Amino acid sequence: MLCSESEGRKMYYITYFLQFTTLLLCNMGFILLGARALKAINVEFTHSPARLQWFITATGIVYFAFAYFVPTISAMRNWLATSAALTLAYDVALLAILIRDGKSNKQKDYNVHGSPAENVFNALGAVAAILVCNTSGLLPEIQSTVREPAVRGMRRALLLQYTAGAAAYYGVSVAGYWAYGSSVSEYLPNELGGPRWAAVLINATAFLQSVVSQHLFAVPIHEAMDTRLQRLEEGMFSRYNLTRRFFARGLIFGFNIFVTALFPFMGDFVNLFGSFALVPLTFMFPSMVVLKVVLAWISLPKHALNGFN
Repeated sequence: MLCSESEGRKMYYITYFLQFTTLLLCNMGFILLGARALKAINVEFTHSPARLQWFITATGIVYFAFAYFVPTISAMRNWLATSAALTLAYDVALLAILIRDGKSNKQKDYNVHGSPAENVFNALGAVAAILVCNTSGLLPEIQSTVREPAVRGMRRALLLQYTAGAAAYYGVSVAGYWAYGSSVSEYLPNELGGPRWAAVLINATAFLQSVVSQHLFAVPIHEAMDTRLQRLEEGMFSRYNLTRRFFARGLIFGFNIFVTALFPFMGDFVNLFGSFALVPLTFMFPSMVVLKVVLAWISLPKHALNGFN
């Protein structure tokens, strides 16, 4: 709506398309992440694990159930404590195994291998992944659910996230690189050499946390569809709205499961497209709005003087 008011209807549709496409791709990336976690658990108990596509389907079904029974971003407040506990358990267990493996692993290779072209593409892929992971454009949606005073609460949340949250977020990545070298897997739990229970715990918490996290990115799409398809004067759990929500969620997750199972390299595609879409969404479009407001404010004295004359 902000782009529509400042730049016109055409910019509104461009922004709408880029944001919702990015959110859909993020959901596919989460489905792939959850599937890898389930497969890693399965590997601990059998030497002939099922294909990744089966775990993609199972993950999508779990995501569908969560999105169906937790329909709005406001309803997620009951899951914040659970999400925090899962994140803490994941970080503590993973860091403990990484430190142990890092101390025991004496042959670490930190050199960058590959041709110059491969290194350039790997660097671009890393930048794209950083953009996708750190730039969601969901702050306005989150801020709308913060209790009054919203600005102060949002500032506290951002301060906590970019101090303690960032330390844990990047600490795990740095510890993984230190423990295993430059050849470390993009899915860090695949490298763990600890006991079976630790690997199961880490992958289980990763999967359960992904269930909550994916909903945060997908819920703007769900709520937009609910606004169009449901009877707003009835409750979210009325029979009519439950039926409409079932088919709406089923359509979204059915499509996402199909595409993710069809392209197992979906993670790279999410990074590639997401970086192209998020650069204008996060940097260019807001800058255009700010410049338009600033220029309008600067020109006010000029217009006032012309009117006086």
